[in-house]
Amino acid sequence: YVEDDQRVQGHRNAPGDSRGHDTRAHCPIHFHSSTIAGRHLVRCVRQQRLLSVKELVRAGRVCKRWKRLVKDQRLWKTVDLTSWKGVTSRILWVLLRQYLGCGLRCLRLRGLLLSARGGTFLSESWLKALSTRCPRLSKLYLLHADLRSLPNCLVFPRTLRVLELRGCELPRGFFNQSSSNSATHPPGKAEATSSAPHQGRDQKGTGLGSPLGVCIEKLILNNVPSFTDQHLQSLTSWQRLSQLELRDTFRITANGLRNCAAKDGLSGVEGLSRLKFLEIGITGRQGYQLQMASLGLGAGWIGLEELSLGGKEVGPGLLCASRLKDLKHLCLWACKLSELQIVRSCRMLRGLRRLEFLDVIFQPIQNPQVEEEQEGNDEQPDKEEGADANMNDDNMAPDVNEPFPSLRRSLAVLLPSCSLVFTNCSVQIISD
Repeated sequence: YVEDDQRVQGHRNAPGDSRGHDTRAHCPIHFHSSTIAGRHLVRCVRQQRLLSVKELVRAGRVCKRWKRLVKDQRLWKTVDLTSWKGVTSRILWVLLRQYLGCGLRCLRLRGLLLSARGGTFLSESWLKALSTRCPRLSKLYLLHADLRSLPNCLVFPRTLRVLELRGCELPRGFFNQSSSNSATHPPGKAEATSSAPHQGRDQKGTGLGSPLGVCIEKLILNNVPSFTDQHLQSLTSWQRLSQLELRDTFRITANGLRNCAAKDGLSGVEGLSRLKFLEIGITGRQGYQLQMASLGLGAGWIGLEELSLGGKEVGPGLLCASRLKDLKHLCLWACKLSELQIVRSCRMLRGLRRLEFLDVIFQPIQNPQVEEEQEGNDEQPDKEEGADANMNDDNMAPDVNEPFPSLRRSLAVLLPSCSLVFTNCSVQIISD
């Protein structure tokens, strides 16, 4: 249909054509559903297929019928603008006024943080218009966006349930729920932050039923260098946050994570009390001082059921995993591990139901005799406890993709009710 559009434009500008407005009478392509391109577009609308934004906008210029088809909200359910590098704030306004509507569920945007031309990309007025025109938007993904011009996270649509920030810049008080911050400070001075007592009052004043509270349930931060312990402390006022993923957040410390852990207080459970899933991973840049933030898990975390550790945070996190009494699912990814290290760390995780290894390089046994003695000491008390227990058949069954069969046998004795999953794992071979 792009070629059809070009043929129409060429015929419209043909010499001697005084009826430029009536191109249907002379154009060899008839714009109705019987044409190949027309049937393809109708089929895309009916099947709710994902087309690129450029294709949709270009198709809407062909004729009035195609313009009506393009505005069908089933085609704008998921909008991805990350591959369109020329998007500006003006284009965002055009898309919002002419195409985006109540059918939008997921929006992915690329900012101008790494662009040479720079400029303001997301404005408070555009986000407010987005909230009005797209009342069903539930997921927002921002790539390389400079959010320092925004007062705080309250400018985002309240219908958001998932917020993902990748390579973005944040002001210091961005995650505060205090509306006074946006009223007293202009967007250019949004970096002013409140102290810890103010954050405690915000937590008490914004409950589940508060019309001004944040309703985000899943927050993903990937390579956000400006995210600090102060931002993490601000998340304790989010009453619905149940999943938190911190990837390559180099400024998070063990003390900051320890202060936000869910624990019993004078007025009940304090901290991130509703958090069920936590991911911490450092796999990115070199030269940063390793904070070992996962050591903050040593204080325990009430209600935390799923933990994902990656990269340089795997070793410190395994040392503290035994303090997590409610842990049921543990995922280890992008790291190097030995069988002895895994067995020692998982010895106390009796409530674990699923142990997953993703992109893990297993190191071979360097001293087999010492390893066998260690396994014998671990198996002797466990055999007495699990004599009457039903052992999981999945743990004992051989797996074609399993690189370390002895590890499965050892964990089957320690954790008979735990299922093991190996994905894209390998064994490191050391040659003498």
